[in-house]
Amino acid sequence: MDSLTEGDLIIGTGRSAIGTLVERKSRSTMLVHLPRLQGWGQAPPVKNGPALSGYGAVAMNDALTASLVQLPAQLRQSLTWDRGKELAGHAQLALDTGTKVYFADPHSPWQRPTNENTNGLLRQYFPKGTDLSRWSAEDLEAVALTLNNRPRKVLGWKTPAEVFAEQLHSLQQTGVASTD
Repeated sequence: MDSLTEGDLIIGTGRSAIGTLVERKSRSTMLVHLPRLQGWGQAPPVKNGPALSGYGAVAMNDALTASLVQLPAQLRQSLTWDRGKELAGHAQLALDTGTKVYFADPHSPWQRPTNENTNGLLRQYFPKGTDLSRWSAEDLEAVALTLNNRPRKVLGWKTPAEVFAEQLHSLQQTGVASTD
């Protein structure tokens, strides 16, 4: 089955990260804020202890669930992710969102091409070698808005926002749009 959504992390310094979700048809991007958790950096990490970097499995599931449930059910049918341990709780994510989770083969970024391309575009805003935790959820929303309003050749010079709006309108016309 083709994935309707692709996801990944962009990693920064100090174990900081931003989650990226890209709807495949429209190229619409959602950025997932992954702040460091309380206690991060106050003591050395504990082996098999809680991941306080912000992208441990529990924090990742919570943040992804909050982002995915904003989409209509038809646009969150599936998610293709890389094989990172941050999605170790994928079964719970699937239960909470109704999204089937698939994993790309190891070292196979071409199985998530839309997300890989988007992550490259995002590096214009979030350069490698920077602490990504310094950006707030509002900052991430502003970058996503900018990216979603950038015309794309692959979309016939429409913006992801325009194509996404057309998808939502089409779902409403068929009477099946739902966020459940």
